[in-house]
Amino acid sequence: FRERKIDVLVATTVIEVGVDVPNATCMVVLDADRFGIAQLHQLRGRVGRGVIASRCWLVTSNPEVSSPRVDALVESTDGFYLAEVDLELRGEGTIMNTAQKGRSDLKLASLRSDRDLIESARAAAIEIIANDPTLTNHHEFRDEIDLLLTPDEEEFLFKN
Repeated sequence: FRERKIDVLVATTVIEVGVDVPNATCMVVLDADRFGIAQLHQLRGRVGRGVIASRCWLVTSNPEVSSPRVDALVESTDGFYLAEVDLELRGEGTIMNTAQKGRSDLKLASLRSDRDLIESARAAAIEIIANDPTLTNHHEFRDEIDLLLTPDEEEFLFKN
C-alpha cells in the first residue's frame, strides 16, 4: 500500500497510532458504535495526511439507532471537544486509583461542573507541596490525608 502497488489496505485497529501514509485517503470503520470516541478519533486521523482530500465513513451495526459517540465524531474534529463529550458520556471515573468507572470518587466536587474550583485547589496544593513536600508544617493537611486515604492510596497520590 505504502509503495502504491495495491490501492486497498484492510487492517485492524493496530493502525490506530503510528501509521503515517500520506496517500491514504479513504477509511471505512465497521461497527463504529462499538468503539470509544478517542479510538475513533485516532483511526480517523490515519487518513488525510497528504495533499488529497480524504473521507472517513463510520458504519454502525444499527444505523437506525443513533450513537452519541459516532455523532460527536461526525460533528467535530476538535480533540478537546471530543474529550469533553467523552467525559460527559462516560463519567469522571476514579481519582484516587487506576480503576476506570463512570462514578467519581470525589465527594464534594465534580470535574465537569467545578473546573475552576479544582484548578484553584490544584494550584494551591502544588504550591504547598513544592514548599513542604512532607507536610511537616501543615499538620492539618497531613491529618486529613491520614484520615481519608489508605496507605496504598496515599502512596499512589504521592507517586503521581
